[in-house]
Amino acid sequence: MHDFPAGRFAVWATAWLTGRTSYDEALDALLGDTAHRVAGLPGVDEAVPLGWALTALRGIGERRFRLVLPVPGDVRGLPAVPGLATLALESGQAAVGERLAVVPEAIGPEAVAWTAFPLDGAPPVASPVEGSLRAVSGALDLAVSDAARTLAGLDLARWNPEVPTLLAGLARTTAAPGLPPDHDPLALSVLGRAQRLAKVLDLAMADAPGAAVNHAQAAARDNALRPLADAVREATTAAYNVVPRN
Repeated sequence: MHDFPAGRFAVWATAWLTGRTSYDEALDALLGDTAHRVAGLPGVDEAVPLGWALTALRGIGERRFRLVLPVPGDVRGLPAVPGLATLALESGQAAVGERLAVVPEAIGPEAVAWTAFPLDGAPPVASPVEGSLRAVSGALDLAVSDAARTLAGLDLARWNPEVPTLLAGLARTTAAPGLPPDHDPLALSVLGRAQRLAKVLDLAMADAPGAAVNHAQAAARDNALRPLADAVREATTAAYNVVPRN
């Protein structure tokens, strides 16, 4: 299951900055049992605790952050700031505001190092056009159905027997935990499904030891999974970035 610290940061920082949650609730949700330090904040020469950085956001006038999940060839949503795209691609994620972008990097299992990129002087980036949650959920269903048929034809069960079982269980509703209590219920459901599908993708892309997978089979598998990976990425982004209506 993929972890998105930048998604949690975008959700909870936005909730705090817009008055939907308290500072303590936001900080507790972001920290958990992990140590977080933030480097690169404007006017600060050293790395500081995440709580310090969260307070500084209000001082510089931030109001909202969005999760961006860049992949090679698609870095939409990332401002043109030196070093940002490279680090975000390595991490696979970034949280982008109007005045600051932050990128997380796991330092072992108990620490996360964040790099902040001030956006002063950067060309404005248009907010991504995100589909409605219902449209994203439908696209996820379609991608799952198409991938399941193709993978069945490729006899993926022989490569990794866990994959068909996981695909068959996707009809169960599972909400993603750890988000603000007023977060959209459909977004929680969509994110829960996307997280399970991310696990399917990881298992399906990993050739089981000793499996007889030739180049043509691997290429067919990768082609079948690409639309599913795109749908999971879009669903994850939309679920984290939805802001509850007042």
